Amino acid sequence: MGTGKLRMGMIGGGGNAMIGPVHLRAALMENDIELVCGCFSRNYQTSLTTGQAWHVPEGRIYRDYKEMLEKEAALPKGERMDFVAIVTPNKVHYEQAALALDLGFDVVLDKPMTFSLEEALKLQEKVEKTGLTLALTHTYTGYPAVKEMKSRIAAGQLGKLRLVDVEYLQGWLSRRIELEGGNNAGWRTDPNQSGKGGCVGDIGTHAWHLSEYITGQQVTELCAELSAFVEGRPIDDDATALLHFAGGLHGVLHASQVATGQENGLAIRIAGELGSFEWHQMEPNTIIARWADRPAEIIRTGNGYMGSLAQWNTRVPGGHPEGYIEAFANIYRNFSKTLRAKAAGETPRPEYLDFPNVNDGVRGLQFIETMVTSGYSREGKWVKWIEE
Repeated sequence: MGTGKLRMGMIGGGGNAMIGPVHLRAALMENDIELVCGCFSRNYQTSLTTGQAWHVPEGRIYRDYKEMLEKEAALPKGERMDFVAIVTPNKVHYEQAALALDLGFDVVLDKPMTFSLEEALKLQEKVEKTGLTLALTHTYTGYPAVKEMKSRIAAGQLGKLRLVDVEYLQGWLSRRIELEGGNNAGWRTDPNQSGKGGCVGDIGTHAWHLSEYITGQQVTELCAELSAFVEGRPIDDDATALLHFAGGLHGVLHASQVATGQENGLAIRIAGELGSFEWHQMEPNTIIARWADRPAEIIRTGNGYMGSLAQWNTRVPGGHPEGYIEAFANIYRNFSKTLRAKAAGETPRPEYLDFPNVNDGVRGLQFIETMVTSGYSREGKWVKWIEE
């Protein structure tokens, strides 16, 4: 790894994929990373068309991911990719990430991290054994406002936490569009490709992870209900849960992809003894703070009163909107700075390491397992956090 741009490869993301272009835009935002190779689809023509559109040399647009990883590993260090972004269905995450790590490549991986908890634990062992870095794209932790709430809660501004209410509401699966083709619904609603969780794995994990990241507390048990509202759908499209956290915090989580008319309604409210914070992803630069003894406050990112962690992850002055791509880019920037620090034999700074990692990935699969165990019981069953 030299002083030039980090060289990135990508597996998946071609054709009509939504998340591949998002990864690319986010990675390129700091002008510190360049895309040098990829296997963008199982269909070589689609991979070729995508790679050409993204100005990847034709000789480094590969027919399958194994060929890509092995041929890149055989190149001189100054030419081969430095890391790989994996943006494929959950079913193949483990085999692709495991081979990349075995061949010495750091990894950026979409969530859920793997198809099963067993695979997640094996991948965690591999990351620990190799000493390489894995970043998981729980995108919403990248927002400056989210980081500001985390910092203020850690500093005790809300006092002892009592309640967290997190919701993630979408409506795009309100009918069986997966049968129509030409969209990203097919594998997401197929348990043979997504794993045990449908909605709970796709967006429920985002809601759960956000609650733990901001509050600094981990869920210890939950009582859930999973539903498939659309007739014929073989996997959940709606999930609700009551949550108990290690520090005494109680929570409510609702994730739905059949909330007709909703776009991307992620929101979180956290209440403590002294006050509460509220944040909506579709208004991402604003935190609403409410207090028992004084008027409510509007806290806006990009201003000098924000804490150091939020400022580190802010690019423009207050009033200039920063959104989803910028939050995604914060994960890539912190990941790339971590790689550079490690390559230089230095300990990465704490703000560099502030991105979701393999341990978050394992907890994500534990969350799905616990939700499924409780959610399909139909008995209002509280389930302790499943670790193995």
